[in-house]
Amino acid sequence: MRRTSPGHHLLARSATTLVAAAAAIACFTPVTATATTIDGYSATVQREAVASIAAEAGISESAAVTLLRTQAASVETLHAVTASLGERAADGYLDAAAKPVVNVLDQAAADQVRQSGAQARVVKHSTAALASAQNALQALPAVAHTAIGLDPKTNQVVLTVADAAKGTEALLKAAAALGDRVRVERVAGEMHTAIYNGEAITGGGVRCSVGFNTNRGGQNYIVDAGHCTRAVSQWNVGPSQGSSFPNNDYGLIRNTTGSAPGAVTLWNGTTQRISSAGTATVGQRISKSGSTTHLTSGSVQATNVTVNYAEGSVYQLIQTSALVNPGDSGGCLFAGSVGLGITSGKGGGSSYYQPVGEALSAYGVTLN
Repeated sequence: MRRTSPGHHLLARSATTLVAAAAAIACFTPVTATATTIDGYSATVQREAVASIAAEAGISESAAVTLLRTQAASVETLHAVTASLGERAADGYLDAAAKPVVNVLDQAAADQVRQSGAQARVVKHSTAALASAQNALQALPAVAHTAIGLDPKTNQVVLTVADAAKGTEALLKAAAALGDRVRVERVAGEMHTAIYNGEAITGGGVRCSVGFNTNRGGQNYIVDAGHCTRAVSQWNVGPSQGSSFPNNDYGLIRNTTGSAPGAVTLWNGTTQRISSAGTATVGQRISKSGSTTHLTSGSVQATNVTVNYAEGSVYQLIQTSALVNPGDSGGCLFAGSVGLGITSGKGGGSSYYQPVGEALSAYGVTLN
């Protein structure tokens, strides 16, 4: 599994190549006011997201707009209902119409879910049972180019094995012993981070994309990918101030450019304002901005994913279908005006992100 390493992870937020003071634009560039049909979405993000949904789902653009309008309220409902049910809920997700679906263990809980306005689905495995299965797999020696995550849509743990993985016998044997709590998926290629020479933020001969502009005590900082800040001590936007990688994949750069707007560059002269940080939900439609692939869209495929890169394992990542490539490392994952994650890596057609909320909390910074 590839981590979009200092080069790959770096999803540049800048609308143009980052140079000198302009480099700090990173994920955020000056906000451009644009009229939007969907609350919280800039015109460019709306167009990209609507076109992506319409093509993928085979629906009209007006239906895609309705889906995105529904999504924000559905995420709130899903989180509120699962929290109220406690151990009687077994996670949840958004369905193809962006409506909340809550997995429950009995009919009484299902009735309670329906009364809240969400859909209920009675499943076999509890959250504790799936966590036990995931923990059992993660207790084994880590195998590079594999990933282990939760799929609430099938009520299973998914063990993803890339072609490049070697010595998987013990892991696959353990997965088989766990029965239908675990599903094995095989994917092409490898899982990795990547550092490329080039534009965006640069330092030490490598490239990354700027993440989220933040501040603490009047000083501006950039929250970025940890594998980027671990590799480079001095960027063209300022010095690295911290790195947590592996285990996590977040880092901090002190922004010395004097420019730190709270908006994502969309690579056409416009931006998307980021006004809050949130938690990713399976089935949620998302967007990502990076210096290589620019603005792309997709959906959240899994959460709480462990990715075993060659450099080490990283836990509790977000997995999506949005395209990322070398040089995108560190870039922004978002849903409208809500920031969700920092680009970490890629593998098997999926992309992986460090939840941004954890990074903000670790460094005591707030979004600009």
